[in-house]
Amino acid sequence: MAQKLAKEYDVVVCGAGPAGLNAAYTLCSVSDGQCRVAILDKKEPWREPVSCAEAVSKKALEQFWPSNEAWIRQHLDGVYFTSPDGTKVDFTEDDCGYILNRALFHREMAEKVEKKGAFCHFSAECKSLFRDSEGFWNVDVCIDGVISSVRAPVIVDATGPGAKLTHGVPLLETLEAGDNDLEPAIFAIVENVEHNPKHIELLFGNKYFPGGYGWVFPRDSKTVNIGLVNGRKYLKTHSPRVMLQQFLAKYYPSAVVKSIHGGAIACGQSLKPIAVAGFFKSGDAASCVNPISRSGIVEALDSGHIVGECAWKWLNTNSTTEKKSIEAETYARWMKAQGNTHLRLSKAKVAFSSIQDCHFDKAAHKLARIPQKNRTLFRIFFTVLCTSPSLLWKMRSFVYVR
Repeated sequence: MAQKLAKEYDVVVCGAGPAGLNAAYTLCSVSDGQCRVAILDKKEPWREPVSCAEAVSKKALEQFWPSNEAWIRQHLDGVYFTSPDGTKVDFTEDDCGYILNRALFHREMAEKVEKKGAFCHFSAECKSLFRDSEGFWNVDVCIDGVISSVRAPVIVDATGPGAKLTHGVPLLETLEAGDNDLEPAIFAIVENVEHNPKHIELLFGNKYFPGGYGWVFPRDSKTVNIGLVNGRKYLKTHSPRVMLQQFLAKYYPSAVVKSIHGGAIACGQSLKPIAVAGFFKSGDAASCVNPISRSGIVEALDSGHIVGECAWKWLNTNSTTEKKSIEAETYARWMKAQGNTHLRLSKAKVAFSSIQDCHFDKAAHKLARIPQKNRTLFRIFFTVLCTSPSLLWKMRSFVYVR
C-alpha cells in the first residue's frame, strides 16, 4: 500500500473495515476514478484478530461483494437453535451462508480499492478534525508518532462504535455517535470441541446470555469460535469474560482456549442524521448493526455503498440546498434499506430479551416434533413468541417488519 500522504483529497475515509472500504470502492467506481480518495486506518485491515464471529448470509453478502473461496472458511447449510435445557432445533438450508476469514476478506477489499485508484495508508490514525473557513475538513493524522494534516471537503467516518472522531466538534454534535445501545461481546477461539463444520449453533438462556445469546461457529476442521453477547444492563452483574469462562467450563471442559477477544457493539438504530456539512458516517460508527442478531458485516457493506454514492453526488453540486438534501437522502436511503427494520427490531428487543428460559424450552420441545423439512426461520421465531401471549403482544411491532 502507498505510504506518502498528500495534503488534500476530495474524500478522506477514516477507518478501513467493510464500511470504509466499500465506501472508498464505491466512490472510485461511480466517479470512474476521478474522485481523489484516501482511506486511512491505524492498522492493516487484514491484521488478525478481527473481533467478529464471521458468519454471514450468502445471499445478503453477494448483493454487495462477490464471494471468493480464498476468504471463505466454511460453507454453511444450517443452524442449530439450542434452548436452555439443551434441546436442539435443526434448521437446514443448503449453502445458506459462509464463515468468513475476515482478514483475507478485508485484504481483498483493500487491494481492489487501491486498484480502483484510492490512496491507502494503514499506519495512519485519524486523531481529530475541524472545519476551516473554506469549508474543508482538516484531519490530524498520526503516522509513526508524527502528526500531520490532510484536508478534504468530504469525510467518511467509518471508525467503528463510539464518537471517536466527532467528539467535541460542535458542528457534528447532532450526528449519530455510533454508541446507540452499546453491548459487550466476547468470544474465544478454541480447539478440541466436537462440532458440525457446516452448521452454526445459537444458544439461548438467561444464566449465561441474559439479554443476548451465545454461539458456536465453526472456523475449520480444528478450531471453533465460541462467544456471547449480553444486554447492556447486565454488564455489572454478568461479566462477559466470567460468563464465557463458566460456559466453557461447564459445556466444553476439554476445550483448549487459544485466544479470547472482545469489544462493544452498537446495537440500536437511532433517529439521528448520519451526514452533515460533508461529514458522512457509515457502518458501526452510524449504529447500523442489527439490534437483535447483532450482525454487522453486510450492514456495513450496505451502509458504505450508500454513503459512497451520496458523497460523490455531494461533491458534484455547488448548491448548499442540494448538499443538505443529499445529506438527508443518505439517511433516508439507509432507513429504506435496513434502518426502518432495525427501528422495529429495537422496539421488539426489550420484549425478546425478557423471554424466560421455560418459554425457550417449551418452544424448542414443540419445534423438535415438527418434521425438519417443515421448519422455517419464521416458524421457529414465531413459535418462541407464541409460548407467551403477553410476549407476543409486546413484540407486535415485529410482525410488521418488512
